[in-house]
Amino acid sequence: MGATKMNDGPAAPREALPAKVTVPQIAAAKGVRPLVMVTAYDAPSARAVDEGGADIILVGDSLAMVVLGYDDTLRVDVEDMVRHTAAVSRTRPRALVVADMPYLSYHTGTRDAVLAAGRLVREGGAEAVKLEGGRKRL
Repeated sequence: MGATKMNDGPAAPREALPAKVTVPQIAAAKGVRPLVMVTAYDAPSARAVDEGGADIILVGDSLAMVVLGYDDTLRVDVEDMVRHTAAVSRTRPRALVVADMPYLSYHTGTRDAVLAAGRLVREGGAEAVKLEGGRKRL
């Protein structure tokens, strides 16, 4: 007796998806095609997002409210962001991993911004970092 399929059709094999998404690919696609960015805070959600075909996985500072139970995003710090970014990065997703720079990690000067971004990249495995503010920061 052979094995039977339990779903409605074959899923696209992971190998069929394009190679690892890079920052230059995102820059080239901007304005040309829609980009899909979905937030994930841990390994299981990162796997689901990546299998769904997202271009970018954002480890957002909304982690403060969604996962950690705070009333706002002001309480999340670089340590929290590094820990959750690392959990997402360890899944080795095809999607580009972007980490939010939390409040006061870049508002206090260029040196603090570079150190915080460096931790997110080196320790957390982020492939890009995102900061908010609407003006040139660095």
